[in-house]
Amino acid sequence: MAAEPGLQELRELVAEFQPGRGHVLPALHKVQHTYGWVPRAAIEVIARQLNTTPALIYGAVTFYSDFRTHPPATYEIAWCCGPACRLRGGESIREAIQEELGIGLDQQTADHRFGLHVGQCNGTCHEAPQIWVNGRVRGNLTPESARELIRSLRDGE
Repeated sequence: MAAEPGLQELRELVAEFQPGRGHVLPALHKVQHTYGWVPRAAIEVIARQLNTTPALIYGAVTFYSDFRTHPPATYEIAWCCGPACRLRGGESIREAIQEELGIGLDQQTADHRFGLHVGQCNGTCHEAPQIWVNGRVRGNLTPESARELIRSLRDGE
């Protein structure tokens, strides 16, 4: 798992942001873009820089699905929860993936190779039901093809 950045490194990263709530999301986006996640130490550093509370920063991190509080898995799987995917069997795709990986939503496998979370509809409904693996659409899935996809990723294909 990736090590957390140092406090000085984080302070320098968010130094451009002025106190006030209008900079919470830009500061969080900058941290996540830099590290791929928002480390716990960044919450304190951002709160101090913006002259607000860590609770407010933590609330933003946990409210918005774009932010993650742990390093990303090697394979980040986003399960589409949109109406077209649900109508075409998306729940069974999620269940098959969860069974194959042995994890639930918003969890990672113990080896940090796979992470599963909810993804919002991206407008590629003609591919329903679908998931995204590291941002790449994998669509027209069946429970069995979803299992096969996970197995092939596990085997390094």
